[in-house]
Amino acid sequence: MADISERETGNPEHALTPEVPGSVEVDVSSLTPGTSLVVNWNGKPVVVRNRTEKERKNSEALKLTDLKDPIARNANLPADAPATDANRTTPGKEAWIVMVQVCTHLGCIPFAQEGDLGSWLCPCHGSQYDTAGRIRKGPAPENMAVPVFQFISDTKISIG
Repeated sequence: MADISERETGNPEHALTPEVPGSVEVDVSSLTPGTSLVVNWNGKPVVVRNRTEKERKNSEALKLTDLKDPIARNANLPADAPATDANRTTPGKEAWIVMVQVCTHLGCIPFAQEGDLGSWLCPCHGSQYDTAGRIRKGPAPENMAVPVFQFISDTKISIG
């Protein structure tokens, strides 16, 4: 699975970390705006992305009525929370996206910075997600899941 992280970041130094049962701490100090890394959490690839100002503004501008799945799918919020950009991030750290990088159609691994949207594209059946991981095109029925996570410092995130 190391190819996933290299594909995600273009940097072989961002190899997937070993799986840690329950939770994993991630050092994000090297992530500048527009960069990502992928970690293995409970057998799943989880992408951590520091979004650019443009990515955030484009995502914030979308209307809920334009989304295929109006539910945030954020384990940190109530199950019926709407899929606003703010509900896909965390307060005070809106540039950061943490989500399970698995297509909700058939479980494939979407590629980053691909497709018409320049965000996540599933190569198997063409599902496309925006920079907040919300499904925009294709057969996937739901947004990519946001796991339980929190910033434990300015440069570390705990997932799980």
